[in-house]
Amino acid sequence: MIQDTKHIKISDYSYQLPDERIAKFPITQRDHSKLLLYKHGNVSEDVFYNLNKHLPKGALMVFNNTKVIQARLHFRKETGALIEIFLMEPANPTDYELMFQTNGNCSWLCMIGNLKKWKEGVLSRAFEINGKKLVLSATRQETKNTATGGGTNHWIDFTWDNTNVSFAEILEAVGELPIPPYLNRDTQESDKTTYQTVYSKIKGSVAAPTAGLHFTDAVLKSLDDSGIVRDELTLHVGAGTFKPVKSTEIAGHSMHTEYVVVHRHTLERLLEHDCNAIAVGTTSVRTLESLYYMGVKLETRPDAQETDLHVSQWEPYEYAHDENGLVYVNGEIISVTKAIANLLNYLKRDELEGLHSSTQIIIAPGYKYKIVKMLITNFHQPQSTLLLLVSAFLNGDWRKVYDYALSHDFRFLSYGDSSLLIP
Repeated sequence: MIQDTKHIKISDYSYQLPDERIAKFPITQRDHSKLLLYKHGNVSEDVFYNLNKHLPKGALMVFNNTKVIQARLHFRKETGALIEIFLMEPANPTDYELMFQTNGNCSWLCMIGNLKKWKEGVLSRAFEINGKKLVLSATRQETKNTATGGGTNHWIDFTWDNTNVSFAEILEAVGELPIPPYLNRDTQESDKTTYQTVYSKIKGSVAAPTAGLHFTDAVLKSLDDSGIVRDELTLHVGAGTFKPVKSTEIAGHSMHTEYVVVHRHTLERLLEHDCNAIAVGTTSVRTLESLYYMGVKLETRPDAQETDLHVSQWEPYEYAHDENGLVYVNGEIISVTKAIANLLNYLKRDELEGLHSSTQIIIAPGYKYKIVKMLITNFHQPQSTLLLLVSAFLNGDWRKVYDYALSHDFRFLSYGDSSLLIP
């Protein structure tokens, strides 16, 4: 099975997306976006604020509560050259929460724009916070970058001369929100609000979980009133989400690693709902489906550390499994309930409130979904891993959805319209 999936040709997941169908800005009222409905092969449409009418009472809906950070920093060299530093993931400290609380210095793995103009030396920029002058400096540490396997990312040490100011405050003052590159426009002040979900809480993403952009407080209330149970997890979205598949076959594509946090109460909720969930966005999908494989690992390695629970790109396809994708361990099938219970017991044993791990999972045709039964998602780029994920969810029927959306004036990509997919 793994070879069948690896040999998928990305050209089979292409469609014509005219530039005018890419939503450059969101509509004024986010919950007035169009909602495509795919229900067991039948396609229709509604308006997003009616979402609650299409969901079963008592179902569990899972949201990604990550918050987009102002991850672009610009420095001007004395020569006049503009250098952009794009924060990718924290290096020291590596914990996101601790990172944003740091005072005086910290380090990140970063992408660098106009790198050829920054051969050496320290970059600095002066600014003010609450009337107080500060200087932020950036220094490249290439030897550390090599040691950490940063690849195209560079280790950057940041220092600033006011230890009463946190790095979070610095980003708020001088950082720029990184809107998707395919919007082909500069970030505007309005994006600071419109490119965040109304329930965003945990800072760390460099891209929004865009399926959540359609939700308003009114829609959330309508879900509550309809008996939908809401819960949240955190996956910090990396810039790799925009990384195009350049290889002919997906075997040649390297998935990015993203960091996840799932709290004990979320695992308990999953068990209460027979481990069935409605996922809001592909990031929630990737997290929820990764939980099964983390729980499988605990079946044979109950003493594993959180870092050992990382789900690698092809791992789900490498196990011996039954026709539903459930894994055999020592000749026995590990049910989804057993896997989630393993995770819950692991947290209880170590007196942890949340699971902190990471995933590199690629979900493509050949993958069998374990937890996600319904999916709310936007319309994705041609030849993208997100389109592969949707195709796997719809058992290959993705073209019906996209043909309808293209012929019925739906808006595409991050600021576009939404869909509710029920296989």
